[in-house]
Amino acid sequence: MLAHQMALESPMIEAEMVEATEFSELSNRFSVSGVPQTTINVGAGMVVGAVPEVQLLEEIQKAAG
Repeated sequence: MLAHQMALESPMIEAEMVEATEFSELSNRFSVSGVPQTTINVGAGMVVGAVPEVQLLEEIQKAAG
């Protein structure tokens, strides 16, 4: 949900939501181990579970380099 809120605020962010049980190929590709899972830049970063905004921002910054 947080990723979608960020995407609404910035044109530089895109967010998509996928039902892990219905799209097992994607779940396997991104090694989904729990839900929600936020995957950043096609696997450059990831957080599992509902996390505070500051934690998601830190992971985004790490993934961006």
